[in-house]
Amino acid sequence: MIRTTPKTVLSFMFVAALLLTSCAQAAPTQAPAEQAPAASMADEEYIYVSMMGNLEFFNAHKYGWKWAGEALGVTATYVGPPDFDVNAQVAAFDQAIAKKPKGIVVFAVDPSLIPSINKAADAGIPVVTILGDLPTSKRIAFVGSYQYDLGYVGGTHLAESLGGTGKVAILSIPGTQMFDDREAGFRAAFDAYPGIEVVQVGDTKADTATAISVAKDILTRNPDLVAFVGTDSTAGIGAATAVSEAGKSGEIKTVSMDRNSDVLQAIKNGTLTGTVAQDDAAMAFWALQTLFNYVHHQAPLTVDNAAASASTGPTVVYMGVNYIDNSNLQYYLDANELYTQ
Repeated sequence: MIRTTPKTVLSFMFVAALLLTSCAQAAPTQAPAEQAPAASMADEEYIYVSMMGNLEFFNAHKYGWKWAGEALGVTATYVGPPDFDVNAQVAAFDQAIAKKPKGIVVFAVDPSLIPSINKAADAGIPVVTILGDLPTSKRIAFVGSYQYDLGYVGGTHLAESLGGTGKVAILSIPGTQMFDDREAGFRAAFDAYPGIEVVQVGDTKADTATAISVAKDILTRNPDLVAFVGTDSTAGIGAATAVSEAGKSGEIKTVSMDRNSDVLQAIKNGTLTGTVAQDDAAMAFWALQTLFNYVHHQAPLTVDNAAASASTGPTVVYMGVNYIDNSNLQYYLDANELYTQ
C-alpha cells in the first residue's frame, strides 16, 4: 500500500517527467536519413561505495544497483567494508576515485566522507549521495527517503487501525536527526486524530535487548497502552517481543520500520502489525540513473554548463514509501529471496 505526501508527489512528478521525455525522444516525427550505430557503454564504470554490506538491508541496494547497470548498459560496481567502518569506507571511496569512474554513489553516513566527495568532484567525477546526505559537500544530488514520510505513513495506517483513539508509545533513538524526523512524522499523523495520545518515548540505543527492556517498562507504566511504533527495525522487533512475552500479541498493535526478513516474519507470525519500507531497490536504480543523466543528458541550461559552473538537473530525489502488512507481505518476502540470487 502506498501513501503519497507532498514530498513523494514531487518525486513521482519528477519520474513522470523523465518518462515523458524519454517517450518524446523515442518517437520522432520523421526518421533521420541515417544514424551511426550507438556506441557501447559497457566500458563506462559507475561505483557504489557503501558499508555494512553484510546486513540484509543492503541486499536490495546491491540488486537494484546491478539491475540499473544492466538496464543502462554500463558497468555497475559495488564496494565497501562489510561492517560499520567509516575509515574503511573512506579508503574504498579514495580507491574508487583512483579508478576514474564516470560517477560515484556513496552511502553518506558520516561527514568524514566530505573531503573525498569534494576530491572526486574536483577531479570531474560526479557524486550522488544515497540513504544519508551531506549537502555541504560538492555532491550533485541526494537520492533517498524523506524521513518524515516514513513516520507519517506508518502513523496514519496505525491511527486508522486503532479507530483514531488510544495510548501509543514511540521507541526511537532520540537526538539522531534521521530518527527524530521519523518521530515527527508519526506525531503529525497522530495529530489528525485527537483521540490518540503519545504517552512516552523510549530510547532503544539501537540495541535489541535494550529495546525489549524499554518496551516492557513502558507496558508496566501504561497497562492500557494500545500500540507501539518504532523508528527502526530494532525498535519494532523489541516492541513485538515485549508484547508477545506479555501475552498481548494482536491486542497491542506494533508498527516497525524496514523490510528485513525478521521483521516480515514477525508480521507473518502475528507479533508485528505492520512495517514501513523504503523504496530501496529503486533507490539504487535512480541514483545510477541520476549520474547517467548528468554524464550524458544534461539539459542545455547554458551553451557550456561546465564552463559556466551551471547547476542543472535534480539535486534531491525523494523515493516512495510503502506500508507492509498481511495483505501484501508475501510479495516482499519473495523479493527478499530474489535479492539474494
